[in-house]
Formats: sequence, C-alpha cells, structure tokens
Amino acid sequence: MTARILVVDDIETNVKLLEARLMAEYFDVLTANSGESAIAACKQGNVDIVLLDVMMPGLDGFATCERLKADPATQHLPVVMVTALDQPGDRVRGLEAGADDFLTKPVNEVALISRVRSLARLKTLVDELRIRSAAGQEMGVSDPVPTIMHQPGNDGRILLVDDRPSSYDRVVANLGAEHSIDLEVDPHQGVFRAAEGDYELVIVSMGLRDFDSLRLCSQIRSLERTRQVPILVIADPAEEARLVRALDLGVNDYVTRPIDRNELVARVRTQIRRYRYTMQLRETFHQSVEMAVTDPLTGLYNRRYMESHLAQLSRHAAAKSGSLSMLLVDIDYFKAINDTYGHDAGDEVLREFATRLRTNARGVDLVCRFGGEEFVVIMPDTELSMAYVVAERMRAEVAAKPFPIRGGSRAINATISIGVATLDGSTDTPAAMMKRADDALYSAKRDGRNRVVANAA
Repeated sequence: MTARILVVDDIETNVKLLEARLMAEYFDVLTANSGESAIAACKQGNVDIVLLDVMMPGLDGFATCERLKADPATQHLPVVMVTALDQPGDRVRGLEAGADDFLTKPVNEVALISRVRSLARLKTLVDELRIRSAAGQEMGVSDPVPTIMHQPGNDGRILLVDDRPSSYDRVVANLGAEHSIDLEVDPHQGVFRAAEGDYELVIVSMGLRDFDSLRLCSQIRSLERTRQVPILVIADPAEEARLVRALDLGVNDYVTRPIDRNELVARVRTQIRRYRYTMQLRETFHQSVEMAVTDPLTGLYNRRYMESHLAQLSRHAAAKSGSLSMLLVDIDYFKAINDTYGHDAGDEVLREFATRLRTNARGVDLVCRFGGEEFVVIMPDTELSMAYVVAERMRAEVAAKPFPIRGGSRAINATISIGVATLDGSTDTPAAMMKRADDALYSAKRDGRNRVVANAA
C-alpha cells in the first residue's frame, strides 16, 4: 500500500535517513524543515501521514500537531511523533496533542514501516468515509466532525482479554475509573465476547498462557461484527517481532510493560475517539443513502429508487420468464382533505396510508411514494389476477377504516383508486407497464373512484 508521507525535521540528515527508508518501501515522500512549512504542506491536501520531529526551533512538534488537529482541513491526518526523547511523559504529551503514534530515535526500521502501513490503511478508510460524509452534507445531513474529533474519548466500552491476574488487575485499576471494562480470562471465549458485545476497544495481552494472542487478534479482525473495532495489545519489550506481526494483522496500537498509566490512558482515549469518529462518518453515509432513496414524510422508497429497482426487477423477470405486476394507487379527493382539514391533517393521512400499504404488502414487494398522493406497489412473481386480489383487499380496508388525525381526536373517511398492470413478456418494458397501470388508474377514477381496474395489455 503506497501513501504520501510528510517527513518534518529541521536536521537534514534525519530527513534524508527517513526519506531513504520510506522510499525503499515505495512510499512517496515529501519533506519540510519547520512546523510552519509542515502545516502549509498539509493544507494543500496532498499528504497522507505526517512523521513529525518534536524538537524543532520555533513551532515545535507538539504545537505543530495541536495546530494540525485543531484545523478541520487537516485534523483527520495521522501524525507520528518522532523524537530522541524517551520519557513516558513525552509520549503522553504527544498523544494528548493529538498524535496517533510515537517513535523514538534511533527509529527502528521495521517498527517504522509497520506503523506507517497501519496508519496508511486507516487513512484510506477515513478518506473514503469523509468523501461519503461530504456527499451526505450536500443532501442536508449534518457534519459530525466538529463534535466527534474534539470529544474526550472517555466512558468507553472495553473488552480486556487477559488470563494473568497480575496483568489484568493493573489494567483495570488504570482504566476502570474512566471506562466500562469487561474482563475475559478465557482466551478461547474472547472472540465470542467481542462479537456479542457492543465494544469500542478490545485490549489483548500478548502473554496469554495457552493461546496464541495473534490468532485471537486475527479472528477478531476477520469477523464482520468486530472488523472495525480497534485492538490494542499489551506486550513485553522483547516481543518486537510479534508486535510488528500484530500491526500487520490489523492491530491498531500497543503498550509495553511495565505499563505507564498515563500512556495507557492516553492511547485508549485516542483509539476510542478515532473509532467513534469513523462510526459517525459511517452513520452519516447511511443517513445520506437513506435520504437519497426514501420519502421523508412516509418513510417509503421514493420515485428515484423505484424506477431503478423496477428496471432491475423487470430484467430479472424477463430472464426467468417470470411475472411482475404493479399497483398504481391514488387517494381519492385528496385535495379536498387538505382544503377542509389542513395540510397537517393531509400529512397524517399520507403517513397512515403508507403504513397500511406496507402492512398489506409482502416482504418481497416494493412499496414507494410516487409523488403527492400517488403510490406504487411493485410485486415480483405475481400474476395479474393475484395482484388484482391484493389491490381489492387494500381498497376495501381503506374504505372501511377512517384515518385518525390530530392525535386521534378526529377521523377522516377516505377511499383509494388503483390501476393494476403486469409485465407482458420479455419484450415489454417498465415504462409500458407503468403507462398501462396509469391508464387503468385513470379508468378507475373516471368510473367513479373507490375501485380497482386492471389493464391486461
């Protein structure tokens, strides 16, 4: 996986060393020698990951990271602090500034490449979700970034898989006051607990007695329900090779023993905050999709979706020599309802009518609001005679049961007219079937309304 890496360091030798290592792995490398130039490069939008030295004159790495994370245009960029300082307090300060990771000079080449690859995968996912989210904003869905990116990352739901009391007692003591932690001491049950619970982070000990912790991480990452849940592992300093393998398998972060409380707390907050951010972006995308294909008043599919789906269903019916029928439904004298009782009452009638349509339709039927007071029911594998029976049942139920309005304080009597048509062989088209249903509906309204008319072509 390639990515564009910005290396920021005021010492040219350090820049050249990192540049050579990254280019050997086929990453594209950009360079900057100050915090100000790094911010300018990031704002141009051609950076995927920032490797940021801490000790620089003027704007140091911490301040640069804070500036990047405070700007909506750059706050999604993964930032890795690179420094000669090796104190836990420095790592915590970097994470609190918004850094996604921390590497100590001299930089271990294997750990560097593994971290960069892991963050590149994350950046690709976030970019895709941000594009989808932007499309949703154009359709009126609110932007989640300001609220999600700056929330503290506490009150998380965490699963801890660890079978050594001396280890898990320390983790629970460090995190229990800020998060809800479920402990699983049987590694064989870890993947099931992860799949069954609504967790925002899974912490796995690399020192499990009788189970391969890497296999557990791989299983968690492979399941659909847990594929996006971040994983943080706890390892001994001598387990560097296994840590690199863990990152390649999709583990998001790690801490090494002896555990520094502040670093653990900061890394857990970072993972939970990032998970909530990506989940909110996904939710925004799903909202935008829903807005694109559903009618906001009734919750039914809209005309755009109906026309696309009808084309697919007609091709499927033609290929199988199957049947496909359509009901075109219109509420009689709906304008009079609006004029007499008001548009709010008219909206209540439309919502209730949509509910009745859904109730009378099968699960495979497609129920849509065509526009105004017109609705469409598309019925796969249904002959004209059966579609007529269903339409007549719908008509009779609507006529027999008034529509409650204003919280049930009043009720309106209404009727419907329905035109029924069916696909006529492999050479017929959805447009022609729709025209026949429309002609049948016109006949039903012309002949007195509150009736069903079928057009057999």
